[in-house]
Amino acid sequence: MYVCVCKAVSDKTIRQKVGEGLGSMRELKQCLGVGSQCGKCTQTAQQVLNQSLQDLYGSNRIPCHLVDERPAA
Repeated sequence: MYVCVCKAVSDKTIRQKVGEGLGSMRELKQCLGVGSQCGKCTQTAQQVLNQSLQDLYGSNRIPCHLVDERPAA
């Protein structure tokens, strides 16, 4: 499914980038442009990011450097 229509970014693309090491919305925005235009995708992109990180690292195993870099809500 498309998460960001403005930049044509899908949930699959976000999951792929998380697998390659991205771990924050800031990094997704820099790499893919997610949330950089209208901003309507930000909440869904954050959900996909969070789920991808949990799937990859487990709910209690997200590396500290990723947690520290994630912006506060």
